[in-house]
Amino acid sequence: AAATVQRMTDADITPVMITGDNERTALAVAEEIGIDRVMADVLPDEKREEIGRLQDEDHRVAMVGDGINDAPALTQADVGIAIGTGTDIAIESADIVLMGGRLGGVMDAYEIGQESYQKTRQNLGMAFAFNGVGVTAATTGLVHPVFAMIAMGLSVSAVLANSFGGQLLSGEGVTTEFAVEGEDSTEIGDGQPAAD
Repeated sequence: AAATVQRMTDADITPVMITGDNERTALAVAEEIGIDRVMADVLPDEKREEIGRLQDEDHRVAMVGDGINDAPALTQADVGIAIGTGTDIAIESADIVLMGGRLGGVMDAYEIGQESYQKTRQNLGMAFAFNGVGVTAATTGLVHPVFAMIAMGLSVSAVLANSFGGQLLSGEGVTTEFAVEGEDSTEIGDGQPAAD
């Protein structure tokens, strides 16, 4: 948990612990793993309300949880993330379900999402550039339609190369293993939202 919290703060995400546990226990755990903002003795509906308050303060909120008591907050959050080893109702309430019980999967999912979004923007830019120039040139008669068709094939190839080229050229291949060095597979305890 401490390694995941550190990854969150490094990514400019503020972790917040909202738990039904007593304040003494919550503060001890929060201090050990590096969370500054703690709300303890919180009931399930109060968790949802706290998520709403964070959203009212213009924070985008991702809620991480695994229990029945986390379900209302998971549905309230902008992104609900359930730990795969959690209860069925938490899994059904979440937008993202992490396989297994490794808390580090939260930041793995975040980083994959960030990289996918960046690649999508790059690919759209390339496609619009190719097609904008190619279609305009073909419709005005500046380029023979055959060359426009070739440009379209090049556009698709460029998008695919941008999407997979880095992995294929480096010999990485596609993987689903995203373990962080030094991180164990400790399962998550209670709901822990993160707001940026």
